[in-house]
Amino acid sequence: MELTALVDNTRLADRPDLTVERGLSLHVKTQGRQLLFDAGSSQIFCDNAALLNIDLQAVDAAVISHRHHDHCNGITHFLDRNTAAPVYFRACDEAEYSFRAFGFKSNVGIAKDLLERAGERVKFVNQMTEILPDVFVVTELSHKYTQPKGNQYLFTDAGQGRKPDTFDHELMLIVKEADGLVVFTGCAHHGVLNMVETAVTLFPNTRIKAVVGGFHLVGLPLLNGIGGTPKDIEAIGRTLLEYPIDKLYTGHCTGMKAFGLLKGGLGERLEHLPTGRHVVI
Repeated sequence: MELTALVDNTRLADRPDLTVERGLSLHVKTQGRQLLFDAGSSQIFCDNAALLNIDLQAVDAAVISHRHHDHCNGITHFLDRNTAAPVYFRACDEAEYSFRAFGFKSNVGIAKDLLERAGERVKFVNQMTEILPDVFVVTELSHKYTQPKGNQYLFTDAGQGRKPDTFDHELMLIVKEADGLVVFTGCAHHGVLNMVETAVTLFPNTRIKAVVGGFHLVGLPLLNGIGGTPKDIEAIGRTLLEYPIDKLYTGHCTGMKAFGLLKGGLGERLEHLPTGRHVVI
C-alpha cells in the first residue's frame, strides 16, 4: 500500500508549497485500486493532490469517516474533479453538529446542501460493506473501551433538543492486503482502541500492518490541550501495545501533546503523518 496525506493540520517542513487546514484527507493506492479517505473542509486537498502528482480522477471510491466539516465538506470539490467514483457515508438520521465549550458554540457539521448536490454519487451504508475487493467499510464499532474525553464538547441537534453526539454517523475503513490489515480511523470518536478491537474481532489472528488517522486525543483544539490526563493517554498507548499492530500513523485531532505522550510508550511504532508525507505500508 502507498499512502499520501493530502491534508492535515501540519505539513512537511520541506514542502512550504503545500497548504494546511484543520482537517484530514488521505490518498491510498492498494492492490491496483485508488481510494480517497476523507476530504478535509475545502478544496485544499485537491490543490495539494495536484502538487503531489496525484490524479483524483483515477480514484475508484471515496469514504467519509463522519459528518464533521473538516472531514467531509471538501467532497464537493472531489466530485468536480472525479466523474465516477462513489462516495460512501454511514447512514444516519439528519442532524446538526456543534462544538460547545464555556458558552462558545460553533457549527462543526456537514454542509447542509452537500448530500443533495452529490446526488446519486453518495452511497449510504448501515452494515459492514465490501465496497471494493478486500476494502471494507465498517459501521458497527466496539464499545469495549471508553470514548475519547474530548467528545464531551461535541453535540447533535436533531430537532428534539441538544444531545451529546453518539457518533452514529462514524465509520471506519479496513483494507485487507495479503500481508495484513490497514485500519483507517478518521477521528476515532469511538476511540482508537475500540476501532482496533473491532478490526481484530472481524479479522482474528490477522496482522495489523498499520493504524492510520486521527485518534481524537486533543481536548480543546485551540489550546492544543489533551483530552483527559497524561496518565489516560499513556494508558491508551500501553493498551495499543497489546494488539498485533506494526505501525501507527497519526496527526490531525490526536494533538501534538498527546502524540508526544504516546510516542514515549510506542516509540518507533508511532509516526506523525503531516500534509505531503508519503509512506509505503
